[in-house]
Amino acid sequence: MPTPIVLTARGLTKSYHKDRIDVPVLRGVDVEVRQGLVTALVGRSGSGKSTLMHLLATLDRPDAGEIFFRGNRIDNAPRAVRDRYRNHEIGIIFQFYHLLPELSAIENVLAPAMIGQRVWSYFKSRSENRRRAEALLDRVGLLHRAKHRPSEMSGGEMQRVAIARALMTDPKMLLADEPTGNLDTETGQEILGLLADLKESDNLTILMITHDDEIAASADVCWRMQDGQIHRDADLDDAPVLATQAA
Repeated sequence: MPTPIVLTARGLTKSYHKDRIDVPVLRGVDVEVRQGLVTALVGRSGSGKSTLMHLLATLDRPDAGEIFFRGNRIDNAPRAVRDRYRNHEIGIIFQFYHLLPELSAIENVLAPAMIGQRVWSYFKSRSENRRRAEALLDRVGLLHRAKHRPSEMSGGEMQRVAIARALMTDPKMLLADEPTGNLDTETGQEILGLLADLKESDNLTILMITHDDEIAASADVCWRMQDGQIHRDADLDDAPVLATQAA
């Protein structure tokens, strides 16, 4: 029996404007992300995969189409609803980490709680928040680096902090944009192993962008993006494809 659908998009289109010319990026994309699975979105640079990720994370809005999370439309929801979706329902992992350079590792992990709670509520629960942040750093093997700033950490360590930060508000879904793209092969494999462990232990749903076919083939579900549409990849025939281009 198929697992429930968590995130759905229908007919997404997106263009950017350059020198009075519309440059189409997405050309009518339908997707379904199912609960508890790792879904890989693979494609070359410029294929539209990062744009799609930004739309699904409500960091940008589509020109046309609809996005639903657990049955509720979110692309045109009020700002407060979209903010809560990003802060509580999903966690986002970026290729270049996006850690705040002036904050320590544990302060970066705490940031979503600081943003997502009112000042009084945050300070009332700050001991609990700190214990959770420490536990998450421990899970990613970096509790001993809790007081170090990003400039004092390696790329792999920064990505582990970014993963801990993404988990701070206990989301059930992670959106990972090239989580290994800025890392060497060995460190990248460690990060993939960590995400796989988290998926199993926490029943996380993960949507991961990658340009690497080998990484994509290890996912439960695989899509290929090309020219702003999603296609079946002939090199990944063994991977189920749960999304197709819009008619």
